[in-house]
Amino acid sequence: MNNRWDTLETNPSVEHDQNIRLAYDEQADMLDIFFGENRKGTGVELTEHILLRLDRESGRAISLSILDFSILASPTEFGVRSFALTGLNDLPEELRETVARIITTPPVNQFLKVTTFYASPAKQVPLTYVEGPSELVLVA
Repeated sequence: MNNRWDTLETNPSVEHDQNIRLAYDEQADMLDIFFGENRKGTGVELTEHILLRLDRESGRAISLSILDFSILASPTEFGVRSFALTGLNDLPEELRETVARIITTPPVNQFLKVTTFYASPAKQVPLTYVEGPSELVLVA
């Protein structure tokens, strides 16, 4: 990969009949993942480093932008780097439910994994970690 945008085509998502296109900017260390055609949509900041764009009308993902990709996708000595999905807290309930469904189903869950940390029996904290394409993880 060079310092300009590099694009990788992946197999179409069978369930959603979408082509997935990856664009990695090595200088900015940013990975953009496009699900189908790029179009206008609603942006939701899932974490400080992860932005989801979605079509609210259809309830489908348009793109996922991952800032500091090489850091987020690299493991620590204890395993994957997990981040609290703090952006969900400020969303209206209907949008939060839509976003939760989008990030836990294909095609988004091929790249973004979601889990839960239980701070106490009554308090759940949703977490995410990046599972990047191996071609980029090796380069980054």
